[in-house]
Parts: sequence; C-alpha cells; structure tokens
Amino acid sequence: MQWWQAAIIALAGVWAGLINTVVGSGTLVTFPVLVALGYPPVTATTSNAIGLISGSVTGAVGYRGEWVGHGRRLARYAVASVLGAVGGTVLLLSLPADTFETIVPILVGISVILVVVQPLLARRLRNRAAVDRRESPLLYVLIFLVGVYGGYFTAAQGIMLVGVMGLLLSDPLQRINGFKNTLTAVVNLVAGAIYAFVAPISWPVVAVLAVSSTVGGLLGASVGRRLSPAVLRGVIVVIGMIAVVHLLVE
Repeated sequence: MQWWQAAIIALAGVWAGLINTVVGSGTLVTFPVLVALGYPPVTATTSNAIGLISGSVTGAVGYRGEWVGHGRRLARYAVASVLGAVGGTVLLLSLPADTFETIVPILVGISVILVVVQPLLARRLRNRAAVDRRESPLLYVLIFLVGVYGGYFTAAQGIMLVGVMGLLLSDPLQRINGFKNTLTAVVNLVAGAIYAFVAPISWPVVAVLAVSSTVGGLLGASVGRRLSPAVLRGVIVVIGMIAVVHLLVE
C-alpha cells in the first residue's frame, strides 16, 4: 500500500466512522474507495467490515447514555443481531455476489420511508398503552433480518434499524439511535470475527480503517447527540436516499 492510498483510505474511514454513528451507511463511503483502489470486491467487503469495527464500538460507547436503564432490552435485541450476522456471513461466503445485492436498494428505500413516516405512526399508536410494542415478535424478526443483511454487506444497516425500530418502538429517536449503534457494532464484531478466519483480508487496510474510523466514531457521537430529532431524521433521510442512488448506479 502506497502512502497516498493509505491517506485516501484514512479520510474515507474518518467520514465512514462519523456517519455510521450519526446515521449509518458508512460502508457506502469506504467500499467504493477500496474497489477504486484495486481491491477485489469480496476483499474490500471483508476488510471494510473488520476495519470499521472499532469505529462502530466507539460510536456505541459514545451513545451509551441514551440507553442506560434499557440494557436488558438491548441485550435481547443483540441476540437477534448476532444470529442474523452469522447468517449473513454464511450468505456472503456461499452465494453469488449479485444474488443478494439485487434487493439492497429496495431494502434501503423501504427503511428511509419508515424513518419518514415513523412520527405519524408513533402519534397514532401512542395511546395504545395495552400493546407492548417493545416485545413484538416482529421487531425481533426484523432485527434478525437486518443482521443478516449487515453480515452480508454492512452498508446502510443502521438506516434499516432506525426505520424498523422507530416504527415498532415508542422510544425517542436518540435512544433508538443509541440502540442502532450498539446493534451495528455487534453485527460488525460477529461478522468480522468470522471473516478474519475464513475470508480474504487486507490487513493493512484493516489497520488504517480501524484507526481512522475510531476518530470518526468519536466525532459522530459528539455531533449526533447534539442534533434535534427533526434534524437527525432529516440527515437519516438524506443519507438514505444517497445510499439508494449509489446502490442503483453501482
């Protein structure tokens, strides 16, 4: 790896770590950069997944204040994410590359729509106190499926999580964002651990992304927690639409 390549990857890593913490979809920054620099797609995917782990963990820690007192709920959600991540890595290593990616733009687009309509739906459901939406089986199924997607490609899984959790939970958006950061960190850790043993990895890329995404994660936690719910929702929608366009033209 040349110094200028490392510099480009580092800049991409900082930006990816930041937007992963605030919104999600940082992989849509780093993955195209790695491919453009000549890394094979599978190597780019796996190296990217491992390299962004530290940034994901940093973002999760930075948002820990948002989910204090809700650790048991988060642990249950994490179980679904772990199982999904294992399934996603199996798909990556066994299916043709274009089989799953064909539906990725649709999944991201649906998630963006969920983020947009979530306030309206939440208002309509707020008075249904008899329904404990936190324990809805559908929520766990969707978290599992997002984990499958995250284990396969990782990009925009944060947007998907905010969409489905915002729809099925009555928690404030910032708390949901804290849940999202922790669950994406879990998925990345599980997928990265498997990739490290059975998939092609560029360890120099991993090292550069690990350091730079950590910096980005710290910046993202600082910036994201200061945003109002309306602004945060707007950022999520904009990044989500960019992700859809990027995936369609890829």
